Amino acid sequence: MTVLSHARKEVLIRRILAGAAGCSLLFLALIMVFLFMEGLPVFSIVGVKDFFLGFAWYPTSDPPEFGIFPLIVGSVAVTAVSSAIAIPLGVMTAAWLTEIAPKTVRRIVKPVIELLAALPSVVVGFFGMVIMAPALQNWLHADTGLNLFNAGLMLAFMSVPTICSIAEDALHAVPVSLREASLALGATRWETTVRVVVPAAFSGIGTACMLGMSRSIGETMVVLMVAGGAGIVPHSLFDPVRPMPAAIAAEMAEASFRGEHYHALFAIGMVLFLFTLAFNIVAGQIAEKNRQALD
Repeated sequence: MTVLSHARKEVLIRRILAGAAGCSLLFLALIMVFLFMEGLPVFSIVGVKDFFLGFAWYPTSDPPEFGIFPLIVGSVAVTAVSSAIAIPLGVMTAAWLTEIAPKTVRRIVKPVIELLAALPSVVVGFFGMVIMAPALQNWLHADTGLNLFNAGLMLAFMSVPTICSIAEDALHAVPVSLREASLALGATRWETTVRVVVPAAFSGIGTACMLGMSRSIGETMVVLMVAGGAGIVPHSLFDPVRPMPAAIAAEMAEASFRGEHYHALFAIGMVLFLFTLAFNIVAGQIAEKNRQALD
């Protein structure tokens, strides 16, 4: 009787977990369907080529122009700048925590780094707008402190905790036997870290980098506050830009319900969703390769 009761409980728990997973997939599917239903009608107003490759975004003109190429370039540029700063910093911090830092220091530093991920994005944006923008304008003699570099810097600050935490877990999962074998062959601790530990955890580190980039390209509040808001293709790090999330957040309240502008903004959201989905798919594939390698 007891065995049967345990079996029933196990079956019930499995069904509950399967139901929770199914609800998550259902909600994701509903969001995707809603985005496509509201975004696809814009292509009956403007062609696909003009929408993706157009340089003009004038929703109030007659006829309206919905070219999102500068918005796409702005999103990609901000993500590239933030990744160039956050990936080396996050990975090196993770390697230091795993391989060099004493246990007492690690117990203090790692929770603090993870706590940074809980900072509200509006606080980071406020810091970039009030503190960093005037500093960059004075130090670098830029035309404005609200620019591509400032946005990339603030997004890097937000991405480092994600990259560091996941990369540290991947490095920590590398078997101790690999480290001991390398040291026994005469390698230094630095050589062991660079040539043995990091390559062994490369898949996990790659997952961390992709998730950090996904965080950067989908962030709204920071880029809305510090990127400058100019819908142009940037020619330098100190030009203002307008990434896709900032355009949606700034204009959705002004768009009439089910109007042309409304559908165009949902089409931007659809493109942003596809970008984020692609990053997460790549991260999932890298993580799967990592699990297979560890098995």
